[in-house]
Amino acid sequence: MSVVEQEKTGAHAAATTEPLLSVRNLVQEFVSRGVGGVKTGVVHAVSNVSFDLMPGETLGIVGETGSGKSTLARSIIQAPRAKSGEVVFRGQDLMTLSHHGLKKARHDMQMVYQDPFGSLNPRWRVEDVVAEPLLAQGGLSRDARRERVHELLNLVGLDPATYCRRRPLELSGGQAQRVAIARAIALNPALIICDEAISSLDVLIQAQVLNLFEKLRSELGLSYLFIAHDLATVKQVSDRVAVMHLGQLAEVGPAEQLYLTPRHPYTRALLDSIPGLDPETGAARRPVPLAGEPPSPLDPPSGCRFRTRCPRAQEKCAVEEPLLTDHGNGHHVACHFPLEDLAATIPGPREGTVGLAAGAE
Repeated sequence: MSVVEQEKTGAHAAATTEPLLSVRNLVQEFVSRGVGGVKTGVVHAVSNVSFDLMPGETLGIVGETGSGKSTLARSIIQAPRAKSGEVVFRGQDLMTLSHHGLKKARHDMQMVYQDPFGSLNPRWRVEDVVAEPLLAQGGLSRDARRERVHELLNLVGLDPATYCRRRPLELSGGQAQRVAIARAIALNPALIICDEAISSLDVLIQAQVLNLFEKLRSELGLSYLFIAHDLATVKQVSDRVAVMHLGQLAEVGPAEQLYLTPRHPYTRALLDSIPGLDPETGAARRPVPLAGEPPSPLDPPSGCRFRTRCPRAQEKCAVEEPLLTDHGNGHHVACHFPLEDLAATIPGPREGTVGLAAGAE
């Protein structure tokens, strides 16, 4: 058993029967306005999304650009508040909390964004950036805050003597993302939401940051919502994977099972779009593009929102919206005509991209 598998097994063993985060029928919509502020429609960004996240678990969320992944993340932390639904975190429905109560709840759930430089104040030194949440919380002396900042920087692999006095623009992309992670874990949160947190990094730095996420999960017992568009990466770091399409969940299941036997045609199309090598011949395998244009979230199709690009669509798909249905072993699919056990040939991680067990630094 690999190091990653051991960590994942341990995470499941530590999980309780109570979810850390429970999302039910979450809806987020935005009014679209044209010239002169005239309303032109409603953007259906997130539509009736439901899932649970257990303590110590990593749930990967994948989908095309515009599928609603980032909006889902922001709706969970109520920035802005969702239109309807429930977001229960540690027994509290965040949708019903006051501004003060929501601010307090956010101590236990933090976000790491795609662009670290965009989330770090360029005028502040690294020690001030990491100390910001500690200062906001209060209760620590200046010396105690400095000691905690040094501890956090060491935890993410940065030497305090070298980096404390630097400013964000004096850091590489990987170093800046480590600073953002140090700030995110400063208040000992239970949940980290990673919104495309490695997408802007080069391949080697991606591996280092992914190793860091796994290390922190093992040492601190963190749970992750890991949002990304790189399906191979999500497979490596996630216990379960949720596939989003046009604001809805198309498929949710254990990572290995979902990648080997995808049940939703959209999931299969995403996997077929990954370039790789033929396992039998060793020849390069060209990605298969998904036909058709993605529907607009301003006017999503009736019934199944994937039906306009689905090769298996029938009349029922146009009149009846499919619901997530359990197909066994925690594998849920929202499709009237799901795929059978068709093994998908999934390329392994590109060499050097996801060296989770090695811990390359």
